[in-house]
Amino acid sequence: MIFGIGIDTIAISRVEKAISRQHFLETVFTEKERQEIMLNKRRCASDFAGKEAVVKMFGTGFGKIRAGEIEILREENGKPYVVLYGAAKEFAMEHRIETIHISITNTDNEASAFVVGEMEGLS
Repeated sequence: MIFGIGIDTIAISRVEKAISRQHFLETVFTEKERQEIMLNKRRCASDFAGKEAVVKMFGTGFGKIRAGEIEILREENGKPYVVLYGAAKEFAMEHRIETIHISITNTDNEASAFVVGEMEGLS
C-alpha cells in the first residue's frame, strides 16, 4: 500500500551556489554524498530534490527531519536509492514504510525527483 508520494524540482544553479558554503554542504549532505558531489557538482541538485521529495512523501517537511538524515545514492548502473538515518529512519519505521522508490531527472537547468513510499505487508 502506498503511504505517500513526493515530488520536487529545483534550479541546479541554486544548489551549486549553496554548496560553496561549507556549513550548507556538511549539514545537508552525508559524507558519501559529498564524495560523489565532488566528482560531479551538478549531482548536488538531484540529491537535494530527492531529499525534498522524501520529506514531502512523509508529509513532514524538514521540520522534524533534517536533510542530512536522508541519503540519496546510486547503484552501479546509476539507479538512485534512498538510505535513512536518525529521525527519518524512525519515522519510516513508525509508519511501516518499507520501501522508498525514487526517480530523478535533470534538464540543463533543473533537477526533479519523484518518490513513492510503500508500506510493508499491506497490498
